[in-house]
Amino acid sequence: MILYGSSLSPFVRKVLAFAAEKGIDLKVVPVGPGDPNPDFRAASPFGKMPAFSDGDFHLADSSAIVHYLEAKHPEPALIPAEPKLRGRTIWFDEFGDTIIAACGAKMFFNRVVAPRFLNRPGDEAAAATAEREELPPILDYLETVVPDGDGYLVGDRLTLADIAVASPFANLGHLNCEIDRARHGRTRAYVERILARPSFAPWIERETAFLAREPA
Repeated sequence: MILYGSSLSPFVRKVLAFAAEKGIDLKVVPVGPGDPNPDFRAASPFGKMPAFSDGDFHLADSSAIVHYLEAKHPEPALIPAEPKLRGRTIWFDEFGDTIIAACGAKMFFNRVVAPRFLNRPGDEAAAATAEREELPPILDYLETVVPDGDGYLVGDRLTLADIAVASPFANLGHLNCEIDRARHGRTRAYVERILARPSFAPWIERETAFLAREPA
């Protein structure tokens, strides 16, 4: 099975962590958005990452990919079967993708992607507005739902919910955007614990080393 993309994307990182938690070996082919690689474009007609191939079967979108992996490799279950738990898991997956990651993208794109990879200045005003106005309510909400101690968002074990919610915070970490321990201490401890798992940590270490290099 092949995954096309870069783990700097929280969506690619989500799939990589999900697969690792299941013990699924994915071959990663590095591509960026819009890459002309014909195999990538066969899997992702609109050039968005991640894209995925399993033999002659192709798929794009991180949530579609993880649902495919869950169906093909049901153990260990990372998407609960019980209706209420499944509903909550899907909600947190959507929340991670469309709210946390969308806010983080305004910061990461304008402060890292645009200047480093596109050779143009980012919109610092947009990044600052996202950090100042959009991020705090997200953290306020998470502070009310994340578990205290060693628990998880849904049920009594790790699920897609934890993976999807934690993944975008790695990008905030690359921006040195720290979560205030006094205001959002539970959220900070929870995110640090999930991102320290072996399914996440090696990818984040590689990303950190890559971003530390001088641009070519």
